[in-house]
Amino acid sequence: MTNNEGHIMEIGAFTFADVAIGDGVGPAQRIPELLEEIVLADQVGLDVFGLGEHHRAGFAAPATAVLLAAAASRTSQIRLTSAVTVLSSDDPVRVFEQFTALDLASRGRAEIMAGRGALTDSFRLFGHDLGDYDALFDEKLRLLLALREPAPVTWSGRFRPALHDELILPRPVQDRLPVWIAVGGSPNSVVRAASLGLPLALGTIGGTADQFAPMVELFREALAQYEQPPQPIAVTMHGFVADTSQKAGEIYFPADAALFNMIGAERGVPPLSAATIAAKNGPGSMYAVGSPSQVVDKLMHQYEVLGHQRAMLQLAVGPVAHRDVMRAIELLGTEVAPVVRAEVARRQNAQAIR
Repeated sequence: MTNNEGHIMEIGAFTFADVAIGDGVGPAQRIPELLEEIVLADQVGLDVFGLGEHHRAGFAAPATAVLLAAAASRTSQIRLTSAVTVLSSDDPVRVFEQFTALDLASRGRAEIMAGRGALTDSFRLFGHDLGDYDALFDEKLRLLLALREPAPVTWSGRFRPALHDELILPRPVQDRLPVWIAVGGSPNSVVRAASLGLPLALGTIGGTADQFAPMVELFREALAQYEQPPQPIAVTMHGFVADTSQKAGEIYFPADAALFNMIGAERGVPPLSAATIAAKNGPGSMYAVGSPSQVVDKLMHQYEVLGHQRAMLQLAVGPVAHRDVMRAIELLGTEVAPVVRAEVARRQNAQAIR
């Protein structure tokens, strides 16, 4: 829904299908739970659910399109997106085919968030040189975009065999599969998204909204510079909703610390405590952990600073129990999202009147 047709502000969730961290569960239990979470997100009116691709211990979703297609058969409204597809180490033809299949299975609800990958395991597995980190992504992105067009493609590049007058069939339900560019802190990636006229998915794992505002401003300025039409911005963040602020913190901060410490241990990073993680949830931060009213306030502050069109919370991290994730999804859909949408609409209407 890259033109934001359904709501002025879209609210959703995403996960990496974390497993086996602390008291975490195994993949055979986690994947059915994941599908239940997506079904509930659809039922309570969330706009989008994202599933991140990882190829390592601790995560159970290396094949996101397969799992999202399983969810498509049990949902009816929610958008289903990768978060992200590590396009640098994949084949754009296969990515297009897989997400076309998801689009057909979901009757037009598939999206791709394409990124270079924060973790590099897929480069090793699929035989790519990290020295080509950016060149791989740039070339494969441009091929993926060409494949979206309803005309045969003739193409050649450095990293895969050439295509000669190929039309990839079948075609998706949507005229063009939505492709978002997922970025962390790279200004060059922001400018690339703008130059291609693609929506931006801004990943955050801390910091404040004010710190990310220059990235958003750069994106909008670059769109104008390249004479591209306005494009939506999605913001992804760590976040959790519980009935009370205390309960949200007790559930989420230790689990989030477990996730950071699992990854950090491989890089020689000193471990973080739950209290350190909790400090990231301060005023103006890009964390959104608390009671429904507190998460509303967080999301509205972020909107006021960034003016984005989609907010996605990473609810299920580390050993957060399935029952707690289900309650968080219920609260996000029934008590947070309606208030945020209504307040964003009110502010936009008031601004239009001035």
